[in-house]
Amino acid sequence: MTINTNDLLNSILESLSRIDHTKLEALPDINLYMDQVITFMERELYPTKRHEENPILTKTMINNYVKNNLLPPPEKKKYSKEHILTLVFIYYFKSVLSISDIQNILNPLTDEYFGEKSSPTLEEIYDSIFRLEAHQVERLKEIIREEYIISESAFSDLENLDEEDAAFLQKFTFICLLNFDVYTKKLLIEKIIDSMKKPETSKNSKTNKRKRS
Repeated sequence: MTINTNDLLNSILESLSRIDHTKLEALPDINLYMDQVITFMERELYPTKRHEENPILTKTMINNYVKNNLLPPPEKKKYSKEHILTLVFIYYFKSVLSISDIQNILNPLTDEYFGEKSSPTLEEIYDSIFRLEAHQVERLKEIIREEYIISESAFSDLENLDEEDAAFLQKFTFICLLNFDVYTKKLLIEKIIDSMKKPETSKNSKTNKRKRS
């Protein structure tokens, strides 16, 4: 049994085609105050929103990012291009990773490349990464098409299913396949992050050694 729900697949693929990133040329040439940063991010990342009422960014979010060492503090209450690019990375990471994992990824990045004197600059790193986006989107489309076809045939041998039940099971199977992709990639990302962590010198062990001596 094949459920004719190709409209759903086409809609998903079209939404993937509309995915874009903030271009470097769109970044303001001057440092921005917090309200201006929020307005800029809302305008640039609006297409990624699921619900109209959900903000892309808020003052509380920015303050928490600074407090949790995800974002370097602003200079004289103003945020630079590097701040905005870091916020874009945070925006994409936070839907998948924990705060501590994002810290482990971004802290080395901002420590080494935050500032115009770094080489490469954070802008160059950002641009190099997101230039790969178009290729990745096309690869994702092919994977999604394959998983959709698999989901259509998952319950094709059950002749007693009515059309509504069959449509539900097909969509549920499709969701499970997509979720498995996300889950496995998340596990892989976490393993890579763990391998990137620098071994910490335990202050407690040093203290204990001094006590024993």
